[in-house]
Amino acid sequence: MKKTIALFTFVILALAGYAQKLEVDKKSLVQDGITKLEILKDKEPIPYPPLREADIFWSRRVWRVLDLRERLNYPLYYPTQVVQTRKSFVQALVSAIQSGAIKAYDTDTDEFTTELLPEDLRGRFEITDRTETRAKLDGSGDTTMVIRGEFNWGEVRELLVKEDWFFDKHHSQMYVRIIGICPIRVYAKEIRTADEDEDMAPEMVKKQLFWIYYPDVRKVLANTPCYVGENEVTQVSFDDLFQKRRFSSYITAISNNQNNRQIFSYTRNGIEAMLESERQKQEIFNFESDLWEY
Repeated sequence: MKKTIALFTFVILALAGYAQKLEVDKKSLVQDGITKLEILKDKEPIPYPPLREADIFWSRRVWRVLDLRERLNYPLYYPTQVVQTRKSFVQALVSAIQSGAIKAYDTDTDEFTTELLPEDLRGRFEITDRTETRAKLDGSGDTTMVIRGEFNWGEVRELLVKEDWFFDKHHSQMYVRIIGICPIRVYAKEIRTADEDEDMAPEMVKKQLFWIYYPDVRKVLANTPCYVGENEVTQVSFDDLFQKRRFSSYITAISNNQNNRQIFSYTRNGIEAMLESERQKQEIFNFESDLWEY
């Protein structure tokens, strides 16, 4: 009888650890809603217009940052906890990477040169497992189980977007295409001071997690709804949100002959950096308007 109880206890603990591992991928056992929301399930992303290299009259590469805590970017940031019916943008990416639907690339460079393995993501988020000792049900002693750490989705507060702006002389129009997106984790890291007896001083740290090649993930994003808070019947996908430019951002760099230096490297403070960012954004729009004669 004791062996049966012990075996039952082991199975329960093992199942608890397995459920902890698959928490993000749990599915509701009932229809949680008035209808099944399947409109986006088989949706194809809107194809780009045909483009020839000979038709590109002008092009500039732009890097910009999306602060996900801005109100306009809430559909990308929330939910920060696991919700069965919705996923945040980063939750959708991580889920697709773990299932093998899309690929993730190292952040050593933004040129997609090194592919990451799905199991590498836990290390990127600095997730650690912990052990916990619990009493056995039969009272014969204690048992130790491993509790897997969880993703802290709320720490992913920024997105770095790499995109190309170009003027298509065949259509006489300025276009923009997103090339890659990199989630950025913003968290407080304790730094030991010179005197080890003093308390740890927390410091805000920004860490790039991984790059995704946007053209390859459009299909996944087109099938993943995001909550825009306007009308739940009219579903909007993450791909729709990016293609319609429904987000707030600021430019951090434009391609240049000085190693693509970033704005903050030659400005003195945050105000100067934001003014320079606005100036460069306006410069792109002015280029298109200056091509026309009235």
